Amino acid sequence: MATIEQVREYWNRHIHDLEITSHPVGSRGFFDDLDQYHFEKLHHLLRLVQFDGYRGRSVLEVGCGAGVDLARFAKGGASVTGVDLSPSAIELALANFGQQGLSGDLRVADGEHLPFPEASFDLVFAHGVVQYTADPRRLVDEVRRVVKPDGEAVFQVYNRVSWLNGLSKLMKVDLEHEGAPVLLKFSAGEFRRLLAGFREVTIVPERFPVKSRLHGGWKGAVYNGLFVGAFNALPRALVRRFGWHLLAFCKK
Repeated sequence: MATIEQVREYWNRHIHDLEITSHPVGSRGFFDDLDQYHFEKLHHLLRLVQFDGYRGRSVLEVGCGAGVDLARFAKGGASVTGVDLSPSAIELALANFGQQGLSGDLRVADGEHLPFPEASFDLVFAHGVVQYTADPRRLVDEVRRVVKPDGEAVFQVYNRVSWLNGLSKLMKVDLEHEGAPVLLKFSAGEFRRLLAGFREVTIVPERFPVKSRLHGGWKGAVYNGLFVGAFNALPRALVRRFGWHLLAFCKK
């Protein structure tokens, strides 16, 4: 089993989506490209997550990375806190917030040992963290601990029974961060059991094929030119459960 130190070392050297921008790391163009690409491939977040719905309330993001999602909450008027295991991620998040004139408490911290009292936050947002941490159960329990009574938590994990997991095996193309010390995939049932401590859990499968900027060659051409259109032409009711992401909206 990987240690939290191994996870920290990996993510200190690997930040999501750096390949999609030609601007210098830490520049305004760099952060604008990250934001555009993030919500291009995860366009469902703008529909499912009320980034502007927490004005005057406290929001914690666990695994905030460069602060792309957290900045949306801050712009919506939330009092925001962001933690990440990686010092390089927090450095980027601080630069991102500073350039936009946003305020927030951004610090290096381990999601499995959150440095906050019980019942501290109205919302904890943990998108793309559970599948990469050394002890997913502990992280989920820590998130639940710091959520206020009647507060909310949002998690996202990778769906093992998904179109992308199957396609990667068929086409022999590695998934993103295949070399991470921890890379977990869950069925919807496994994910629900992991979240059993919350009084209410709604799981939504999402992230269906969009054209990729990261893959070239004949495989990229087939994916962008044929597969994306063909898959999205199928009735969503038939393929919804095969979404690559499982999002869980939880109430304490």
